[in-house]
Amino acid sequence: MLTLKQIQDGRDEVIERLKIKNFDATAIVDQIIELDNQRKLTQTESEALQAEMNKISKSVGQLIQKGDINAANEARERTAGLKEQIKDLSSTLVSVERELLDLLVQLPNLPHQSVPSGKSAEDNLKVKEGGKMPELKDALPHWELAKKYKLIDFELGVKLTGAGFPVYKGKGAKLQRALINFFLEEACAAGYEEVLPPLMVNEDSAYGTGQLPDKEGQMYHVGIDNLYLIPTAEVPVTNIYRDVILSAEQFPVKNCAYSACFRREAGSYGKDVRGLNRLHQFDKVEIVQVAKPEDSYKILDQMVAHVQSLVDKLELPCRILRLCGGDMSFTSALTYDFEVFSAAQERWLEVSSVSNFESFQANRLKLRYRDADGGKPQLAHTLNGSALALPRIMAAILENNQTPEGIKIPRVLQPFCGFDIIK
Repeated sequence: MLTLKQIQDGRDEVIERLKIKNFDATAIVDQIIELDNQRKLTQTESEALQAEMNKISKSVGQLIQKGDINAANEARERTAGLKEQIKDLSSTLVSVERELLDLLVQLPNLPHQSVPSGKSAEDNLKVKEGGKMPELKDALPHWELAKKYKLIDFELGVKLTGAGFPVYKGKGAKLQRALINFFLEEACAAGYEEVLPPLMVNEDSAYGTGQLPDKEGQMYHVGIDNLYLIPTAEVPVTNIYRDVILSAEQFPVKNCAYSACFRREAGSYGKDVRGLNRLHQFDKVEIVQVAKPEDSYKILDQMVAHVQSLVDKLELPCRILRLCGGDMSFTSALTYDFEVFSAAQERWLEVSSVSNFESFQANRLKLRYRDADGGKPQLAHTLNGSALALPRIMAAILENNQTPEGIKIPRVLQPFCGFDIIK
């Protein structure tokens, strides 16, 4: 959530920068400024009346001591009148603040200056591409390989739950577990502290990281308990620091977490949802950092390098994209997407997003830090990245490593799964 100071001090800049996200903020920004001015005036008037009432209240005792009962009674009446005025102003203030918050949560985060203009994924900027492209003839897509080698049962998943909930079997399950362990070990080696978070969160947590109210329709809601199944471990892990003031010596704050993730993916259809391409439940390892503002973009580069190292070690051809304004999330200031090439499908598959949210989430979370000099608490910056999401990584590994003898396992995974080929 943008701060009132950002909007008041930089009205024109906020409007111009949000145009990069194809969002016309003019009307909302002007309403926010008007309401904020009203809030300040109401608060000032209430404080003035409170000061006057306190002064009159103190005089009552003095008047009684002097024997001026009439003046004391008039002072009491004046105090009662002021109390009613203050009560009315407090009610007005609550109403204005509620309306102000309703408007603030409608504004997306400001895009970083380096974010390119654009309306869709076609306008994203390729910043890097590497890895050896596989040369295969008559390559089978991963859903056929999964059936041939009895690795994943999509039909059984439909029977048990519905489409988008696959059942991993045998070496497919072991390979899935190997990927999770590999990603976690790599994150821990890079200095991330592992946590195992809950798979459901409350409204406050979903609001804190920006899933509510923006993505309410994309989350599974447990109505009777008013809880939400997490769309990513980012939500519970980042919320560890909700309502927290960090001290300078606590930095760097680095967490990683494995979790199942749940997304309704409403409106998804066609070839893009075949097999593992788009699921309602999938596994992912997430990395999260909380940073000082002056360090956050250096840390973003480090996180991008970490994700690239994972893809390189898996020997997958990869490209990195800087997302344009029209393809960015509501909460992000700058996002890099990682895509790996699928040999059988002959297209790029997104496997990770790495983002800097600057202070947008921190303002919602009331996540602050205090410098070593003990000054006033300041809003921190939050960052997160998929390191990595498993479904499309699994799809690319199966498709790109198929041979007449079987599916070869990347060397880095062999110690984790205990076999080097699936026959």
